Amino acid sequence: MVEFPVSLTEKAIERVRKLIEKDGGGKFLRLGVKGGGCSGLEYVLRLDEAQRDGDLRAEFDGVQVAIDPKSAEFLKGATLDFTGELIGGGFKFENPNAARGCGCGTSFTPKEVA
Repeated sequence: MVEFPVSLTEKAIERVRKLIEKDGGGKFLRLGVKGGGCSGLEYVLRLDEAQRDGDLRAEFDGVQVAIDPKSAEFLKGATLDFTGELIGGGFKFENPNAARGCGCGTSFTPKEVA
């Protein structure tokens, strides 16, 4: 079994649980990256209901999370947190694979792969 590449803090798990309940349940959190943003790669977080072939899946205290294998390479060892701060609050990744990030925290430049 492959270890899930991302961990979630208790605050992130609780916030995702509330978002799923508000949306009517039956969904899971999809994590990923895509090209774009101010730094080259942009984080993707959304509620989803369709699993894809090849998805890596995990459960965190009852919250289902999925990530595609390509995104997993860029997020390996990352932690997803949630802060309720008025300024700069929301979901944030602590990503050891980011050489630098943008000011808003939604995108990053990946470190060079050896």
